[in-house]
Amino acid sequence: MNAANDNISAPPCAVPAPVSFREAFKFWLKLGFISFGGPAGQIAIMHQELVEQRRWISERRFLHALNYCMLLPGPEAQQLATYIGWLMHRTLGGVTAGVLFVLPSLFILIALSWIYLAFGAVPLVAGLFYGIKPAVTAIVVQAAHRIGSRALKNSWLWTIAAAAFIAIFALNLPFPLIVAAAALTGYVGGRMAPGKFTAGGGHDKAGKSYGAALIDDHTPTPAHARFSWPKLLQIILVGLLLWTLPMALLTLTLGWQHTYTQMAWFFTKAALLTFGGAYAVLPYVYQGAVTGFGWLTPLQMIDGLALGETTPGPLIMVVSFVAFVGGYGQHLLGADMPFAAGALAAIIVTWFTFLPSFVFILAGGPLVESTHGDLKFTAPLTAITAAVVGVILNLALFFGYHVLWPQGFNAHFEWPAAVIAVAAAIALLRYKRGVMQVIAVCALCGLALEIFK
Repeated sequence: MNAANDNISAPPCAVPAPVSFREAFKFWLKLGFISFGGPAGQIAIMHQELVEQRRWISERRFLHALNYCMLLPGPEAQQLATYIGWLMHRTLGGVTAGVLFVLPSLFILIALSWIYLAFGAVPLVAGLFYGIKPAVTAIVVQAAHRIGSRALKNSWLWTIAAAAFIAIFALNLPFPLIVAAAALTGYVGGRMAPGKFTAGGGHDKAGKSYGAALIDDHTPTPAHARFSWPKLLQIILVGLLLWTLPMALLTLTLGWQHTYTQMAWFFTKAALLTFGGAYAVLPYVYQGAVTGFGWLTPLQMIDGLALGETTPGPLIMVVSFVAFVGGYGQHLLGADMPFAAGALAAIIVTWFTFLPSFVFILAGGPLVESTHGDLKFTAPLTAITAAVVGVILNLALFFGYHVLWPQGFNAHFEWPAAVIAVAAAIALLRYKRGVMQVIAVCALCGLALEIFK
């Protein structure tokens, strides 16, 4: 089989040569280390590499798969990589693509989490994080603006967003209840006024052709990707087994109330609630991990989000930081093994967070491949996305409070942090600067404040 570079240099009208699993493996491994920029940046990287340059898949087939991934709970960029890997090289290809999308980020975050806990009190490191915290607050505000500008297209959806904000901010209702209420509202509203709950989405139509692709618009669906009930049942059963066995092992050996077991159960639920991307599930994570279980503090949660923003892989990988801090701080393997306790917690949580994504793709992919027509967001999902805007706005206020009044409203106001937060928001919203660039500059500002104070 020819290498991927041969595909890039092939004549524009020629169909690229078949890609070996080994060559695909190299690309998915590379992608795991360069997938910065959140879902939008990661999808853009895959589009450039797989559609424009290598032409492994056509624009229309790429967007068709993306539409399906955006309907699912979980990280859509990782699911898209899994889908394309599965379409090209069967189940092994899908699992390989999905795992390599996550694995580098897991190892990097475990290392950074240890450095953060071991050396976070060092003045220079503390200075860097002083500047990063307000930047993260601005990033969450940008996320609310970005999702809201797409989702809140009429007064119905604005009302749902406002109601979700009040529900979580004033009433402190649990995030799953808000999601369920929004879905029910969308279902009823979609029947009463379907035009108000029609999702737009920017991924419906392919606008360009980059030449013949290995998997082109009219390429027949490969045999392994055709739907059959036995295959569907087999995948569901294997997925249930892969969830049940480790959960049973944790429960039987450690007990249901042990932190590792509770982490596995909590993040299983979180994996099924990530409609709208990682920012949508963060309120649920902080409700449980910060205020519920006490695995980490609010400021540590903000720092974890900053680390997640500056490492490759899905932003939802911040859950591995949450788990590491919880395992490390509670000395779950004894006082002399904090790193091992944290690393094991991160691995457990990553397993239970991403397992549903693989099941969704491998089970649902054949159904999606049975038609190449456009997929539409359902009315309940449209309402959930609107509710997510209100929930994320609450998260921004939560972060802002702990950054600007770290000791509470009765203590002093952090004016330098406020200035950094406003500057970061202007850079992100007005001048469209990249997240990595904004975090880097804000970190340097925090470092300068620490040096010259």
